[in-house]
Amino acid sequence: MWNTSTHAEYLHDHEDYGFEGAKADFNWQLIKRKRDAYVSRLNQIYRNNLDKAKIESIHGYARFTDDPEPTVEVNGKKYTAPHILIATGGHPSTVSENDVPGASLGITSDGFFELESCPKRSVIVGAGYIAVEMAGILSTLGSKTSIIIRQGGVLRNFDCVLLGKVRSVQKTDKGLSVTLVTKDPDDKDVQEKYDTIHEVDCLLWAIGREPNTAGLNLSSIGVKLDEREHIVVDEFQNTTRAGVYAVGDVCGRALLTPVAIAAGRKLAHRLFEGKADSKIDYNNIPTVVFSHPPIGTVGLTEDEAIKTWGKDNVKVYTTSFTPMYYAITTRKSQCIMKLVCAGKNEKVVGLHMQGFGCDEMLQGFAVAVNMGATKEDFDRTIAIHPTSSEELVTLR
Repeated sequence: MWNTSTHAEYLHDHEDYGFEGAKADFNWQLIKRKRDAYVSRLNQIYRNNLDKAKIESIHGYARFTDDPEPTVEVNGKKYTAPHILIATGGHPSTVSENDVPGASLGITSDGFFELESCPKRSVIVGAGYIAVEMAGILSTLGSKTSIIIRQGGVLRNFDCVLLGKVRSVQKTDKGLSVTLVTKDPDDKDVQEKYDTIHEVDCLLWAIGREPNTAGLNLSSIGVKLDEREHIVVDEFQNTTRAGVYAVGDVCGRALLTPVAIAAGRKLAHRLFEGKADSKIDYNNIPTVVFSHPPIGTVGLTEDEAIKTWGKDNVKVYTTSFTPMYYAITTRKSQCIMKLVCAGKNEKVVGLHMQGFGCDEMLQGFAVAVNMGATKEDFDRTIAIHPTSSEELVTLR
């Protein structure tokens, strides 16, 4: 859907690039059909891979029993093994009708993929990456969109250099909360703390995610949960019960698919290949927010680096520029980049950027940060001209 909305952005630039009279009518139903078919095809591929590996799949709801050894019951049948892995993921948080009357008239990010057409008027409640991504997609595809932020600002855990840029490209209402949602035969009205937004076609709650731990009966086997019901694990993905492990969103840390895959792979190496020290490194995980334009970040923010290294041992390099793509376009979008360096040798401990192509740029630079590259290493690298990424190796 982000790729779809990116095409909508490019349409604004076609005439500037000489394609006079270039127009296009957007068909939401067409992309929905193709998207859903792609997801279905992927699911079938995963099922086929399990079959090829001769892995038995048992379909049903599982819960741990009170047996002496860790045991899972599914459809009335019990299963046990020396190693049991919990990877049940999470689901979008919802708002109860007791807290906000009419809240059920809204949808979550799951419901977004069930939309049959592009809403004319959308309200997104939330401040995280899901809220920002959904708002960007809907807005770019033609929906009049607002974000309601209950406290702080959007993406408030990201580096400060990015926050102003994000706010400038999203219409936000801060310090507000939804108190009432009402519906007439055609549209919804969303009552804010101080105002009412009328004729809302799509109210989307993007207020966080919760772990799928309910009903697993984890307390019966001594698996500890934190205050938000996430499974508590150590650095090796061990739970508080021997022989039971957990990976992914159910653990509540770095809620990203590649993180779950990497944690599972490392755990398998440790349990079945004798690699006792095999574990995922949760530091320097590269992250992209598919906003408009996209955000790429890896490592420490400036504030985090100062807390770790001290203000006198941190040096920051920043740049802001207009990518060459926009040199001849009416529509302009700036790119910002920032290196956070620490210590006498100016080790790059954080890299943050937002702009055209930053989503694809980040992977290679994340390798450099993970290898412990210094500012001097960046400076020694010859720039590729003309690209936006050359800015990161020419910062002064």
